[in-house]
Amino acid sequence: MKAIPVPEIEGAYLFEPTPHVDDRGFFSRTFDRDVVASVGIDPDGFVQDSLSRSRKGVVRGMHLRGGAGEAKLVRCSHGAIFDVVVDLRPDSPTFRNIKTFELSGETQVSVYIPAGCAHGFQSLTDPSDVAYRIDRAHNPAEDITISYKDPELDIPWPLSVTMVSDRDERAPSLGEALKPTR
Repeated sequence: MKAIPVPEIEGAYLFEPTPHVDDRGFFSRTFDRDVVASVGIDPDGFVQDSLSRSRKGVVRGMHLRGGAGEAKLVRCSHGAIFDVVVDLRPDSPTFRNIKTFELSGETQVSVYIPAGCAHGFQSLTDPSDVAYRIDRAHNPAEDITISYKDPELDIPWPLSVTMVSDRDERAPSLGEALKPTR
């Protein structure tokens, strides 16, 4: 497994496994503590694993966590997704950069998303399963949602959007979502 920095998003990494393929299929290590630690990420800092399943065309996002933020390691374990990361850390040299990836069960590549970045994806297959490894327990009071169709973000979703949650459909624009509260 190797770690590949993502230059468009400071502190983001792709973790590319080396699958072992034979007539039965493949075997692939999807997490390696030593490789994660080698790039300065605390492998023991992850506290929760989650899994979502989505139908083709479904969009989930754009989500981030307020407060101390939330870093996550995301992998498509089955199917394929169009994955989107937006750097919303004001002090970051890549502030407001957007980076997209195709993650799939075929490659088992993971993307590490630093705290303070928004994340979302669209399912390219029916179904797609996405595994999340998160560094903080979920606190719904800190959830921030930004419209997946915000013209300022102008995310090039590759398929027609077939379904989103009510929360994602009602989400405010980037400017409204990040407006300071008084």
